[in-house]
Amino acid sequence: MNIKVRQYTKEDVTDANGIWNKVVFDGVAFPQTEPLDEKSGDEFFSSQSFTGIAYDEESGETVGLYILHPNNVGRCGHICNASYAVRSDLRGRHIGEALVTHCMEQAKRLGFGILQFNAVVSTNHAALKLYEKLGFIRLGVIPGGFLMKDGHYEDIIPHYHIL
Repeated sequence: MNIKVRQYTKEDVTDANGIWNKVVFDGVAFPQTEPLDEKSGDEFFSSQSFTGIAYDEESGETVGLYILHPNNVGRCGHICNASYAVRSDLRGRHIGEALVTHCMEQAKRLGFGILQFNAVVSTNHAALKLYEKLGFIRLGVIPGGFLMKDGHYEDIIPHYHIL
């Protein structure tokens, strides 16, 4: 598998929605509760500062994606935020790492100075390990900051990385 990342186009909406909606449906990582359809998905992915689509260069299959956007405005507008999703049947193959490193490069290219994650769920061990590997700094713990799909709350761990 040879992973490449490129910018989202409208032709990606079906694959992007499928990957995104699976994470939303699982209810253990993204704050969203409603799935995207073709119209809302294209609007959502097109409205980001950058949406990256990871694909296998050999097969052409979409394997993951990320969204990148400002975390705030004005005096905090240099801080960006991102979310990542990897196709569930392909996790553990370093696709997430390709997405995060590409995202960091894009963020810097777009003029952002800091990449901040507001709500990394404490049970998302793969993400926590990857962010540590890539040099992100943990900001502490927000107890019970994330409502899991089954109704219980998990801690969240904000992170940042200077670009």
